[in-house]
Amino acid sequence: MRLGVSLQPRWPLDDGAAVLRAARRAEELGFDHVAVGNRLLDSGFGLDTDPLVLLAAVAGATTRLRLLTSVLVAPYYPALVLANQAATLDVVSGGRLILGVGTGWNPDEFAAVGVPVRERGARTDDRLGAARALWSRRPTDFDGRFTTLREARLGVPPVTSGGPPVWVGGASDAALRRTLRHGDGWYGTGADAGDLTGVRHRLRELADEPEHADRLTLASAEFLTPPGVPAVTEAPGRPLGGATPTAASVADDLARLAGAGLTACTLWLPIAAEHVVEAMEWIAAEVVPQLP
Repeated sequence: MRLGVSLQPRWPLDDGAAVLRAARRAEELGFDHVAVGNRLLDSGFGLDTDPLVLLAAVAGATTRLRLLTSVLVAPYYPALVLANQAATLDVVSGGRLILGVGTGWNPDEFAAVGVPVRERGARTDDRLGAARALWSRRPTDFDGRFTTLREARLGVPPVTSGGPPVWVGGASDAALRRTLRHGDGWYGTGADAGDLTGVRHRLRELADEPEHADRLTLASAEFLTPPGVPAVTEAPGRPLGGATPTAASVADDLARLAGAGLTACTLWLPIAAEHVVEAMEWIAAEVVPQLP
């Protein structure tokens, strides 16, 4: 299993490079990826930035670390803008971008950007369909519900053939169909082994061919508060290792997830920014050696 870490805590505004130093430390410790979410308005906790902008800075500060949007709210972005920004980051990072996408949920943000929240699913499909076309064909014709392209040539083609891998979030049938139609992987939140088994089974049921479902990466964000590190917010799901985690209990939970098919795990740490490096070092020194 490939382990990554979220860069979601609220970093000090008077030290904007702190998040970049944390990303470099994650790379030194051997983590597979770092992840950044998508907020336009102040959430009260976390790094409320544009993920593609921040990950571009992380790309310049690192050399190997993969860059995950966890998740980018696709309806907020016009299709051509999304395709071009993602392709640009794919190029400047040397193909390290993973585009985790979702439909979003925050009605205040949808109202602020002038997008009807009831159209978020249809607009996500439209954005992903157009982006895939732009990444794969030059010139491109595309007829979607919200996007029409004629002889379009994307400003910068991605270096990754067909564009960066897309992981689609959500566990509803609509989200799973979207994963099969547009995705290279499924991306969950707080999934346990039973959830993963259910998702795998349902993807195979919904796929035209079961092999289409079997090719998908299964990934999830999981919650973890390392022992001795104070949490600053409550995790929105069961934390790895339980309420009083140890390195062994966390490793056991990760092993169960791997056995159920999870191949990439993003660790979401509900802790203050000043403890993130300490937490990553504990994971690398105490948990990773116990993984199978």
